[in-house]
Amino acid sequence: MRAERILVVDDEDRIRSTVVSYLREEGYHVDEAATGEEAVAKARDKSPDLVVLDVRLPGIDGFEVLQQLRRTSDVYVIMLTARADETDRLIGLEGGADDYVTKPFSPRELVARVRTVLRRKGMTSSVDEDVLEFDGIAVNLARRQVGVDGHAVETTALEFDLLAALASSPGRVFSRRQLIERIWGWDFFGDERIVDTHISNLRKALGDSADPLRFIGTVRGVGYKFRGVRS
Repeated sequence: MRAERILVVDDEDRIRSTVVSYLREEGYHVDEAATGEEAVAKARDKSPDLVVLDVRLPGIDGFEVLQQLRRTSDVYVIMLTARADETDRLIGLEGGADDYVTKPFSPRELVARVRTVLRRKGMTSSVDEDVLEFDGIAVNLARRQVGVDGHAVETTALEFDLLAALASSPGRVFSRRQLIERIWGWDFFGDERIVDTHISNLRKALGDSADPLRFIGTVRGVGYKFRGVRS
């Protein structure tokens, strides 16, 4: 089994070299970039499994890098943001980032977050079916593909994981904490509201904006559930 490849993007040499060193000690193949332009080029050439992406970069910033990545890839992206700047975190998540870590951070905590993300890759659901089919939507777990009304739908890697977790237990209500434990892992230490942002993005991807919602319902004060009916 090949070692996963990670791209670390940060213009601060000390931070970048420290993160790279810790990740290599864990056995990952690691590439690095100091600018946005270099990050886009290396992501295209190396096809990483995960990108650690700083927001503040010379040239094109991390948000623009994220936009360019999302045009061609659903690679997992963990953004590095300033601790006090919630706006950066929200922009990153709404732009397709899967997770964020605030600066200053412990390299060991970042490595733990990376390990959690990559561990769940390919382990989306415990159900035996390869394809979950409902009226209007099909979720192919093996190929990580989604179709709505016969048309392919693009989702990020994390959005797919959320959809698969919900669709694997239609009608079951999941709290934010339950979804975090299933998708992000038990060692997640961020804000639980990250779930709301990704659910919102997933609904947009599915075209699920009508009232009542077709696929993902909100149970006020509790959490979310999949509303699909088996076809």
